[in-house]
Amino acid sequence: MLAVRPNYHSPALTAKSLSTLDTIAPGRLSLNVVSSWWKDEAAQYGAPFDVHDARYARTEEWLDIVGRMLREDTVTHQGALYQLDGAICEPKPSQPPPVYMGGESPKAKEVIASYADAYVMHGDAPEVIAAKVADLNERRAAAGRAPLMFGVSGYVICRDTEAEAQAELDRILNVRSSPEAYASYEDFIAGSQLESRVSLEEYSVSNRGLRSGLVGTPAQIIDRLRAYEQAGVGLMLLQFSPQREEMARFGASVISQYS
Repeated sequence: MLAVRPNYHSPALTAKSLSTLDTIAPGRLSLNVVSSWWKDEAAQYGAPFDVHDARYARTEEWLDIVGRMLREDTVTHQGALYQLDGAICEPKPSQPPPVYMGGESPKAKEVIASYADAYVMHGDAPEVIAAKVADLNERRAAAGRAPLMFGVSGYVICRDTEAEAQAELDRILNVRSSPEAYASYEDFIAGSQLESRVSLEEYSVSNRGLRSGLVGTPAQIIDRLRAYEQAGVGLMLLQFSPQREEMARFGASVISQYS
């Protein structure tokens, strides 16, 4: 899976790169399209930066061009941001790479319903996620597209006892941020249209992963995962730290028992 920001990458050249990568790994490629929120980084790298709805308009035009380049023999496009004249992309990929996208604003959801194959969400309780799934399913049906896949982020703390899991959670939340880290948090909040406020402690674990509630014993975590499955989620984007050790623990204690 490749993460791509439309304002950093030409859509036609991205399509050619995807075609090349598909010849190396046929059918294994997927694309995570991220509509940039970080104004300072765009300035550092000399990339254009669009205010919120305008950047989703860019993403929409960008995805339209990428999709056409991967399907059509030649592409001519005269749009607000991109112009192509008889562009060719060969060979075509074995299949178009599935597009994963996230976003919480009305404009983001409009673009996701029209162009994405999967909607990936920040961590939240299963009942909150279920409402988001229902909303996107309605939008998707209105757009006349096949059903979306739904994914949720989650930070896992798996221990033999609740007390051990809580002790590790307390350690993680004992955050004493540097001024630079807090400034990054403020930039993120200012540049995004979020459905709920993110605390500094939650920002210390990416994508609101602690809200998913995957903290506790293996049995508790399995129950929580089943609740997400009932809510319509087919993909969990899990975080671990330290990654190797905690992934091994999760595999032995949770995956082996999940059915």
